[in-house]
Amino acid sequence: MQTNSLEIKYAWLQDILRELESVAVAFSAGVDSTLVLKVALDTLGPERVVAVTGRSDSLARAEFEAACELAKTVGAEHVVLDTDEFDNPNYTSNPTNRCYFCKTTLYEHLTQFIRDRGLNAIVNGINADDLGDYRPGIQAAREFGVHCPPAEAGLTKADVRELSRRLGLPTFDKPASPCLSSRVPYGEVVTPEKLRMIEAAEAFVRGLGIRECRVRHHDKLARIEAPVEDIPRLTDPQTAARVEAHLRSLGYERVTIDPRGFRSGSLNETILVTIASSQA
Repeated sequence: MQTNSLEIKYAWLQDILRELESVAVAFSAGVDSTLVLKVALDTLGPERVVAVTGRSDSLARAEFEAACELAKTVGAEHVVLDTDEFDNPNYTSNPTNRCYFCKTTLYEHLTQFIRDRGLNAIVNGINADDLGDYRPGIQAAREFGVHCPPAEAGLTKADVRELSRRLGLPTFDKPASPCLSSRVPYGEVVTPEKLRMIEAAEAFVRGLGIRECRVRHHDKLARIEAPVEDIPRLTDPQTAARVEAHLRSLGYERVTIDPRGFRSGSLNETILVTIASSQA
């Protein structure tokens, strides 16, 4: 990545936000939305920017607390909206476009919020790389006229991380943390009870010093994905026994470690193959 290229994209990002004049940032405390919030604050001023976090059973408590703390750290007004996607059977039935229904609910609430507050636009942290992934939530953003400044400025995920590092943001190397529902295979009903099991299981695994992991929920089977370099630690007999005992206490009957290692969005793999085949 050439420095001047990143500087051009950064200036473009600022211009996009400047043209919007006042914004509500859909804020998750992830690397992307944190960068958007920081640049919006620097460009527009804190009086024209509000960080808004949607809270529901699909958001891990640790991530919610991180959003509250980070918004305070960067000096942003932070508003929490309780969303109701779990009232929608189109969401809880967990179709392959589940994310569309979640984001539709969020943007419905945000649209009313900016009307009430007199803000001009909703912005999110979608970056240029996301446009090539399977992300039904992007369609919801388009339908509600949500702006995606990083993607519009051509910022890739690597760009976002590097720019975040230069701006001194603590999230520059933060692992991705999609909603807890993404651990439940498509077609299996999503319930708050399942998500609490997943959340507790992942918290335990991370407590072993494994920073990035997923616990995929297959009914009574927990399938752990961790970086390949961390698998020997998980398969150590003593550690493996601790993990199995703890996950059994949460309600799982079997625990397995995926030998292929951690793969972000692994449950989307068959969908992406299908899409690629249809476009061939």
